[in-house]
Amino acid sequence: MKTGIYICQTETGDSVNYESVAHYAANLPDVSVVKNLGHRPGIDPDAMAKEIRTRGFERIVIAGDSPGYYKPAFTRAMMLAGGNPDEVWLASFREHGLVHENPTERAKSIVACAARGVPFTLASIPEPVPVNPAALIVGAGVAGIQAALEIADAGKKVYLVEKTGTIGGHMAMFDKTFPTLDCAACILTPKMVAVGQHENIEVLTCSEVLGVQGAPGSYRVKILKKARRVSESACVACDVCAEVCPVRVPSEFDCGVSTRRAAYMPFPQAVPNVYLIDEASCLWVESEGKRCGVCAKKCPKQCIDLDQKDETVEVEVGAIVLATGYDVFDATRIERYGYGKLPNVLTSLEFERLTNASGPTGGRIVTKTQIVNKRTKAEEWVFLTDGEPPKSVAIVHCVGSRDTNYNAYCSRVCCMYSLKFAHLVKEKLPETRCYEFYIDLRAFGKGYEEFAERIKAEGTFMVRGRSAMVFENDAGQMCVKGEDMLGDAVVEIPVDMVLLAVGLEPAQGAEDLARILGISLDPDYHWFHELNYNGDPTDTERGGVFVAGACQGPKDIPDTVAQASAVAAGVLKYISRGKSVGSRADLSLANIEAQAKALQSV
Repeated sequence: MKTGIYICQTETGDSVNYESVAHYAANLPDVSVVKNLGHRPGIDPDAMAKEIRTRGFERIVIAGDSPGYYKPAFTRAMMLAGGNPDEVWLASFREHGLVHENPTERAKSIVACAARGVPFTLASIPEPVPVNPAALIVGAGVAGIQAALEIADAGKKVYLVEKTGTIGGHMAMFDKTFPTLDCAACILTPKMVAVGQHENIEVLTCSEVLGVQGAPGSYRVKILKKARRVSESACVACDVCAEVCPVRVPSEFDCGVSTRRAAYMPFPQAVPNVYLIDEASCLWVESEGKRCGVCAKKCPKQCIDLDQKDETVEVEVGAIVLATGYDVFDATRIERYGYGKLPNVLTSLEFERLTNASGPTGGRIVTKTQIVNKRTKAEEWVFLTDGEPPKSVAIVHCVGSRDTNYNAYCSRVCCMYSLKFAHLVKEKLPETRCYEFYIDLRAFGKGYEEFAERIKAEGTFMVRGRSAMVFENDAGQMCVKGEDMLGDAVVEIPVDMVLLAVGLEPAQGAEDLARILGISLDPDYHWFHELNYNGDPTDTERGGVFVAGACQGPKDIPDTVAQASAVAAGVLKYISRGKSVGSRADLSLANIEAQAKALQSV
């Protein structure tokens, strides 16, 4: 078929050599014209139709980073020219190639497939390889837990690696889930216990992946197991070590709103239900055995070894599942909101722990109280169980999201958890005024819109517009200043507490893990890059490596669980037939050209 190829760039700054791609495309069979239309060209369908008729094109290929933007104009032109609109093909570099280690070669192979009328995904299937029936899952939040249980329930060995002292991830910190307001712990902890007791799951906490060798279907993974300094088999969680430990540091699980000891358990339902020693704050470790050690002396089971060393283990697996989750945006980066300076400006996770019945105040919503620390003699702001409840609360949406200065993307969950917070405030403090400062509500999921309407009916004041700043006025009252688009006014509302709906970001260490595994990150936002967003959202370019949950991009709990189940199904598919697939990343331009030619002749 006589073919015309048009190259159209939507963005600038990608690493494809478009001139080289155009030169290559001009030498493809049946290609008579290649035109580089440049950056964001305006396409006139009438003029393009005339060119199609004049040159006798039977097929049009639109190549570029996001050619779908231009397809309507080219399809219209093809119809006006009397051609077949089904023969307008897309060669999308962003969908298939921008994250490849050699993006120009990948772009050429994508164009070669489109010019032959063959989908790139069909021409780039690697050869099958034998597969080891064991799987490794990195990250033990709800995604890792769900995938581990489903693979293990099918009788396959699972190694579950978690860098903290317990499985559960962020979901273990939550109070309620939207839109049903179910108890998060009631959903998660039975799954956590099932993982801890499963005969086919080996849980490796305080661990991280150091290196990966081998090929798809047969990986050798080196894992660093950091010294827990407490025997998992002997510890009975009697709490004696924590009672006698003299060191107090901010609790990571409570997001710093409370403290813990250097000998601690992350939270009472932790799995494994075993204490550990924090080497960063332990006096014995810090002084190289010259100070303290009281926990080891008082332990009734003699299960503490303060001199225990890190160790490295190696496991062999056929599949690796990445479920490393996310980190929340650091609110100190936006100084105008006063986080870190005004004591009653909190982030979303801090409020989750404050309102949780297992949190530092037993679930009471109170403002911070200034006290004098008896040990350091310094003044500090803390939450007390008998603290003063707020009379007014402002919830600021899109902190670090939908903002080109930080993250241009929507974090998806912030609107809904902000509405959930408003409900929790009104439920526990009915007389408290609650304000939602939002740009627009993105209540996209099942039951979400109904939940949003319910929150409005409960008496929450909805202020549409960006909030400009949080400040303290001359009277010492905290105020939120922002725009009210619907009221066409700038407002200043005095409040006692501000909750910042911080967005989601890739977890710390994601780039290192991607490099170790030989997979790619999204060029824009650095989430793990899936093989194909629409058709293969769980696979990656490297055979046998999968992504599940929020490590691939922001998503809520239902979508995370669904994707984790899909990953488990994919892993079991390969294991059951005894064959995995190789890495698409290893396919050369010649390989893909040959497969496209073979498929064209079918």
